Amino acid sequence: MTIHVGNLSPATSLSELRGCFEIFGKVSDVTISAFTVCGVARGCGQVEMLLDDHAQAAISGLQSKTLDGNLLKVTKG
Repeated sequence: MTIHVGNLSPATSLSELRGCFEIFGKVSDVTISAFTVCGVARGCGQVEMLLDDHAQAAISGLQSKTLDGNLLKVTKG
């Protein structure tokens, strides 16, 4: 299952993001992209998890958690 992660800090690394999700199960892929909104750099990413139940647990467990000072927005992608 693909999970969308919004509001990532520019300081967040792939390994940090992967580590947050691996607590809930096996992660097959992680990507981070950056875009600009109103002149402010904001990041988003996608995490691919192999099992849907692990992905659902990660979505519930990480929604509105803080990573590198930002509140994550985690949704099914």
